[in-house]
Amino acid sequence: MPPLITREEALAFGELEDPAAIEALVERAWQARRERFADSTDMCSLVNAKSGGCAEDCGFCAQSRHAEADTPMHSMMEPEQILEHARAAQAAGAHRFCMVTQGQGLSRRDFEKVLEGARLVKEQTNLKRCVSIGHMSAQRAKALKEAGVQRVHHNVETARSYYPEVTTTVRYEGRLRTIDSVREAGLETCVGGILNLGETREQRVEMAFQLADIDPTSVPINLLNPRPGTKFGERELIDPWEAVKWVAIFRLILPDALFRLCGGRTENLGDLQRAAIKAGLNGVMMGNFLTTLGNAPEDDRAMFEELGLNVERQPDNGANPRPDNRSGWLEGETPDLIARALASAPAPELVVKLWDPSTQLRFKRKRATA
Repeated sequence: MPPLITREEALAFGELEDPAAIEALVERAWQARRERFADSTDMCSLVNAKSGGCAEDCGFCAQSRHAEADTPMHSMMEPEQILEHARAAQAAGAHRFCMVTQGQGLSRRDFEKVLEGARLVKEQTNLKRCVSIGHMSAQRAKALKEAGVQRVHHNVETARSYYPEVTTTVRYEGRLRTIDSVREAGLETCVGGILNLGETREQRVEMAFQLADIDPTSVPINLLNPRPGTKFGERELIDPWEAVKWVAIFRLILPDALFRLCGGRTENLGDLQRAAIKAGLNGVMMGNFLTTLGNAPEDDRAMFEELGLNVERQPDNGANPRPDNRSGWLEGETPDLIARALASAPAPELVVKLWDPSTQLRFKRKRATA
């Protein structure tokens, strides 16, 4: 679907600063979101399956070798460890689970672990499956699909005109080629970026319309959480109303995309997280992020429920990558599986054995490279 507003309108909305005017914009975005998705939601959770030591120089990332920042470092998880985290995500109420690794590509050995992890998650959970593993060929994308992956995440990060300020080692064109490979394999695409990297308001509008041209299934919006020791580590947090405003603008430019807020939302938005949801979000990244902590899952679910949105899972969630939990979407009303389990007698015992980070995890301050 084409954007609901023009570039000129988006630029004008971008200049709004009065909270009352922004709230009116939020109402317009809320209407657009409800018209297309009703009360359905799409809640995500991720596992940082391989962390630290990335060779790229992305200025926002503490995992880069070019940054002097404390960051968790561990080798590629085993497939069984990935499954343990997926089970924890399902218990927390997530609809989908994303396996994330650092870097712009994986070795054959690590890629095989991702494939096997995806197979286990497909076989043993009711979660939709996503990966974020850097650049890939069409052949690898097809292998992911055969293993049960449904969607691939690969951000453009920022507007094309500002991209050279963000990284010099990862080409923008390479990101587009990976997105094309994902589509060629018949997988859904998840493409977004980060706000508050130093880009202008005009460049935010530029990025939104560039995303509209890409037409991804899902658009994750991150808000910079400045990490000491990174290129953008000294930036101030974005004003919460400014962030809410841009969520609404992006929603009106990409009316059919699935929007979610990911990294930086707790630090930047605080008490305005609920307003950001109303500005057009389909979901959020529940739990913790790659290197920072997030909200408690029950708090995230409550924010959506307060707006009359449905956060429950359907029995066939794992089979359908798109949101399918709107009330009454399947025959009968949506089952409240969590409430049903809590009401059963005797109460089911939930045992979740999480990966023990003491076996692999280490923190290391990296030296900047020449």
